[in-house]
Amino acid sequence: MALRQIRIQGDPVLEKVCKEINEVTPRVQELIDDMIETMYAANGVGLAAPQVGILKRLVVIDVTGDNPYVIINPKLLEADGEQTGYEGCLSLPGKSGIVTRPNHVKIVYQDENMETQELEGTELLARAIIHEMEHLDGHMYTEKVEGDLVNNDELMAADTDDDEE
Repeated sequence: MALRQIRIQGDPVLEKVCKEINEVTPRVQELIDDMIETMYAANGVGLAAPQVGILKRLVVIDVTGDNPYVIINPKLLEADGEQTGYEGCLSLPGKSGIVTRPNHVKIVYQDENMETQELEGTELLARAIIHEMEHLDGHMYTEKVEGDLVNNDELMAADTDDDEE
């Protein structure tokens, strides 16, 4: 396994639509393993293949820190409810913005064995699923930000100030 370089907003690869994966070859398996390692090393909860320069419909997500989902060729089945909160992206380090997302989603996808699975998520998992799926179609969360992007350092300082009151 190896760490992959995360592409930063402005890189043209992040604006392209990804191609479906027909089989998990040794190269695709290596990509999956590298993406999981890269996501953890960057303290992320999700990573999409275009973020490491690969135009394939593949994302990895782990909102708990110990149970990564490998999601190949995801398709949205349901989205409902609403949540609004700060969201960041490994392709725009150090920044966050307020984004409204569905609070509940359900997708169908293939796992590492190309077996069809369904995944249902709420709150952070729902946010991560939609965020990463948008990367596969060349979109970033910054297209949906309400107001200005903020520096994560400033956001953390504001949280600390709130805790002290």
